[in-house]
Order: sequence, then structure tokens, then C-alpha cells
Amino acid sequence: MKLTQVIKILIVFLMTQQSIMGQEAKKEVTLPKEKYTIENCVNHFELDKATKNKVGYQYWFIDKNFIDGNTLKMSIVGPRLSTHAPHRHIEEEFFFVLEGTATFYLDGKTVTAGPYTSFYCPSNAEHGISNAGDTELKYLVMKKYQKTE
Repeated sequence: MKLTQVIKILIVFLMTQQSIMGQEAKKEVTLPKEKYTIENCVNHFELDKATKNKVGYQYWFIDKNFIDGNTLKMSIVGPRLSTHAPHRHIEEEFFFVLEGTATFYLDGKTVTAGPYTSFYCPSNAEHGISNAGDTELKYLVMKKYQKTE
């Protein structure tokens, strides 16, 4: 095959590719209907919407049905109390202390810390958090729940 024939074939090939790519770019992209709005993406804490429990209360900023299992919860625990005994589950969790003093438990060891301290709990690790102080403990819990189908 002569060089001129190869060049002609390459030019036709490139022009065809450009035409196909141009048509692809013009195709309308269909996105799923957006369920997120400024109204449901901003959540201000309201005590009357908090869930009372035996040691304080909790408030779900983001529940597991909103963003594919991702959650953000604030727990408020009374002095020297904890929401439950150490436990384990498949989901990993992050805790972030806002106010008060927390004792973190992870696989048999404890650490006590105050505000602006984070605590990471890996999947299936035995863990817990309790109020080590004489005032309310406020902390955030971030977790992604497993899909149940």
C-alpha cells in the first residue's frame, strides 16, 4: 500500500471518529431525578425533634435512608452515663466530641479525652463511648450502614 493511500485512510478514519464523537457529545444525558434540595440538605438542630433515651437524647442530622446508608447523629449523654455497653458491628464508625469529657473504649483499652477529639472504630472492633465528666457529653457519630436487600 502506498503512503498516500495510508494517509487517505487515516484522514477518513479521523474524520469518522470526530463525527461519532460529536454525535455522542450532542446526546442528551439523562440523570436520575435529583432528590437533594437546599431545604433537605440543610438540617438545623431542633431539640423537639430529638429522640429521648434513658441517658439523654440523640438527634439525626442525616438518617440512613437519606444518603445511601450514610448517617450523622449527635448524641447527648448525661454525666457518668453511656448509651450502651461496649459492642461490635460490621460498620466502621467515627466519633467526634463537641462538649464534655468522653471515655473511648476500643478492644479492651480506654482513653479519656475532651472536646475536638475524634475516635475511629474499625469494622467488627469492640468499642464504646461513655461520659466521664460531671456535665453533658455531646458528640457526633458518623457511620455508613450496610445495605439490606
